[in-house]
Amino acid sequence: MNDLRIVHQFIELVQINSETTKEREIADYILDKMKDLDLEVLEDDSYKDTQHEAGNIIGKLTGKNENADKIYFTAHMDTVTPGNNIQPQQKDGYIMSDGSTILGADDKAGIAAIFETIHLLKEKDIEHGDIYFAIMSGEESGLVGSRHFDKKHLPVDYGYALDSDGTVGHIITSAPSQAKIYATITGKAAHAGVQPEKGVSAISITAKAITKMSLGRIDEETTANIGSFEGRGPTNVVCDEVLLVAEARSLSKAKLDTQVEMMTNALKETAEQMNGKAKVNVEYMYPAYHFSKEDKVVRNAMEAVTKIGRTPKLVKSGGGSDANHLSGKGIPTVNLAIGYENIHTKHEKMPVEELLKIPELMIEIIKQAIKK
Repeated sequence: MNDLRIVHQFIELVQINSETTKEREIADYILDKMKDLDLEVLEDDSYKDTQHEAGNIIGKLTGKNENADKIYFTAHMDTVTPGNNIQPQQKDGYIMSDGSTILGADDKAGIAAIFETIHLLKEKDIEHGDIYFAIMSGEESGLVGSRHFDKKHLPVDYGYALDSDGTVGHIITSAPSQAKIYATITGKAAHAGVQPEKGVSAISITAKAITKMSLGRIDEETTANIGSFEGRGPTNVVCDEVLLVAEARSLSKAKLDTQVEMMTNALKETAEQMNGKAKVNVEYMYPAYHFSKEDKVVRNAMEAVTKIGRTPKLVKSGGGSDANHLSGKGIPTVNLAIGYENIHTKHEKMPVEELLKIPELMIEIIKQAIKK
């Protein structure tokens, strides 16, 4: 492997502005890079649905071994904020920002590893079948790029997302479904100092409803959280409207439905008891996925991890990734840890040792895809 090349590639990528929804510059860079590497490349039209600047990009590297499984790797091109004008620096075996922004290793470490893997396949003339590389837009905006992705662009047997924390060798075999809850709680306005008894406080309704909810860690598979609730107005008026945003997640669809129903009922029943109203909308953001070591997508990854001198660890995640949508579309996909740390913060950093290990793992996965 060219250690210097992947480090330089990563540093170049993180300096390209690509905060979520504003992906055009990074998309054009990726398109040009894939073409320079002689891949068949296309950008889909998912941007029409996501309202992002760019669609998803799919590159195909045609293989010569027709007996190999057709596989793919995916990463995402967008970052969270603040992600503009990133100034990367190296220190003590890490790459980090100057502290005024994120770094963007989530997920430009994955993109850098993809480019390095393609270089290695070509330079070392490594035998492989057809391999696809899908770089998604809008992951940080709620996985919207993969939500609107058409599976016809990935005629593969299975694949891997390069988008999880943890050391290289961790394999995320399960990830939850997420539901978001949007509620409008309505009371009745009145003068808070003259006739408060004639008012119905939407804030009081919401607060009492929340006390009836089980929140936080519900069980080993399920979590729930109130993101915010807000009622604005002068102190001399009984607040008559509150907007609430919450979420629930679970590895079990049945448990998720039960949790969402409990939270919804708490809002509606409390509002009715206090002479108010609650209008609740639920949006299911992405499906869960579950795989075991008996599934080829996991089995091959485990063998590859062993080949690079590490011990595979199967992990259940509490977060979602593009792997959720792609698995839900019928393409078996697990998420792989790629080593980044403290993501979504200004303290984000990328261990150089882990950056170098990602393409090693990808090459071994590609070798495992050749049918014995």
